[in-house]
Amino acid sequence: MPRWPASWPAAALTSDGARVSATDDTDFSPIGVIGRVTVSIPTDGPGEVLLPVRGGTEAFAAWSQEPIARHTQVIVVDHTSARSVIVAPLPA
Repeated sequence: MPRWPASWPAAALTSDGARVSATDDTDFSPIGVIGRVTVSIPTDGPGEVLLPVRGGTEAFAAWSQEPIARHTQVIVVDHTSARSVIVAPLPA
């Protein structure tokens, strides 16, 4: 099982480390959700990620502290609005 850095929120993880999927959008928080970069994320602007939401996938504007290439798996560490998230590369 991967060990998450202490700075990453674990709101979407169960006590045994399993990921919880969000199906009820009234309680939906993207924090902890794993997605994939569809438009590369530069350090000075947004890119785009696909996140699993409500049984499908939806595109979100994505920001990061470091550049992230297209097709990279990421984890959401925060959100700035309903359609914008802050992500980090998923550790290997």
